[in-house]
Amino acid sequence: MNLPMPVNDTPDARTNGRLLLIPNTLDLGCTGDTEDSPLPDLREVLPMGALQAAAGLHHWVTENAKTTRAFLKRVAEVAPLAVPIQEQDIQVLPRPPKGGQKKPGSGNDQAIRALLAPALAGQDVGLMSEAGLPAVADPGSALVLAAHKAGIEVVPFSGPSSLVLALAASGLHGQSFAFVGYLPVEASQRVQRIRDLEQLSRKAHQTQLVIETPYRNAALWQALVQHLQLDTLLSVSCGLTLADGWSRTATVEQWRKRPLNLPDKVPAVFSWLAS
Repeated sequence: MNLPMPVNDTPDARTNGRLLLIPNTLDLGCTGDTEDSPLPDLREVLPMGALQAAAGLHHWVTENAKTTRAFLKRVAEVAPLAVPIQEQDIQVLPRPPKGGQKKPGSGNDQAIRALLAPALAGQDVGLMSEAGLPAVADPGSALVLAAHKAGIEVVPFSGPSSLVLALAASGLHGQSFAFVGYLPVEASQRVQRIRDLEQLSRKAHQTQLVIETPYRNAALWQALVQHLQLDTLLSVSCGLTLADGWSRTATVEQWRKRPLNLPDKVPAVFSWLAS
């Protein structure tokens, strides 16, 4: 893979727009915008600099256009939008090929590059995930790499990452950790993967982090408690940054003595460290 050499990117020399990585909240689908359960002020979880950058954009690349419009509606409550929501240019990231394998020069690559056209024409483009930081456990990383290849400046903004927040709150080893995504759904494959990752954790003294689709939270939790060793430390963080979010860590032996009921609509992060 050949990346371009760095170029003079001072304001006077830069002709391309930039790719701005705009963080989203972690409350997607977790709370409704009603009188009894209003959405929190964005300033409680996102820095004002990120909100002002989002308010000034016209072009977006996102996982979900509806989610982005809802986010911009909330942004408009704290920072005036440069362009009305109905006039925003919101493009949706193409879905990655099944199996995660792709060949250079594929149609998917071409579609990704096409999304950077406004930046190549001198206008900033925002990249947004459905939740948290874009391009972290998120298909947006393909667009970021394409921007680097095209010589487009990439600017990340601070915001919440459920993975990092869960790791910090777990008390587990924070200097060596790995996010391994989703575990297999099929029972026997899942059990084998859990045991393999526990062995790796013990050998490397490395915290392992996984996530699951919320409606399968309970099934994953039961599998972890059942198949990890009794002295392994197991942590779960649920609904982080929400008013009722929480994190708890204990040994598997202790967890087996106190069942845990997990919600089926709130994201959770699971992590463990084997001794």
